[in-house]
Amino acid sequence: MTWKTRSLRLLPAALLALTAFTLSAAPPAPASSSATAPAANAHPQVELKTSMGDIVIELFPDKSPKTVANFLQYVKDGFYDGTVFHRVIPGYLIQGGLYTRELRPKRTLPPIPDEANNGLSNLRGTVAAARGPDPDSATAQFFVNVVDNPRLDYVGNQSGMTWGYAVFGKVVKGMDVVDKIDNLPTGPQGPFIGDVPRPLVVIESAKLIGEAAKPVAEPVSPVTGQVPASAPAAKKKPGTKH
Repeated sequence: MTWKTRSLRLLPAALLALTAFTLSAAPPAPASSSATAPAANAHPQVELKTSMGDIVIELFPDKSPKTVANFLQYVKDGFYDGTVFHRVIPGYLIQGGLYTRELRPKRTLPPIPDEANNGLSNLRGTVAAARGPDPDSATAQFFVNVVDNPRLDYVGNQSGMTWGYAVFGKVVKGMDVVDKIDNLPTGPQGPFIGDVPRPLVVIESAKLIGEAAKPVAEPVSPVTGQVPASAPAAKKKPGTKH
């Protein structure tokens, strides 16, 4: 099977600007009081505890509502606990969220619509839903962009090749862990002809942390979707049934 025939099977993410909240009418705090209310977290965050360290992902339900809801459902169900990052392409992406330590796929929920046309770009650190050739085929798998990958962005609705991959979040802590995973040696293992990291990186748990406030309106990052100064040469689009 060639790379051209492979397809990302990631599931159902991008950072948003913090805007000022308009508080309901209330008397101002006494001048003598120096206490101020803590700023609310504008978006839900999920902590992935992995065998190589912790990764915290901030999610953006205002830009990718269906993808975020899908991802959070898997998190709340404990689906990701014990799954692995089974695919690593150095200088490109790391992918996981479906296979067990034995590299057996778990049963997923129904696929969701592709939300790649949300204005968010596959820049370094962003998290996107993996899918097959059909744009509306994402389930549990996701990937983290190790570099800026604008070639994975939405271009048009002509075909699965132009539809792109929906960004629904961004790593806000643990990018060093992502880089460590990206630097692991890879090779064939189980049903896969390559790209399986050695050792396998296990997602020991995935937990929602904190409470999300109402989403704000504008993204902070990815900010422009600009093409990196030197994109990886001749990288194949994510494509494989793993």
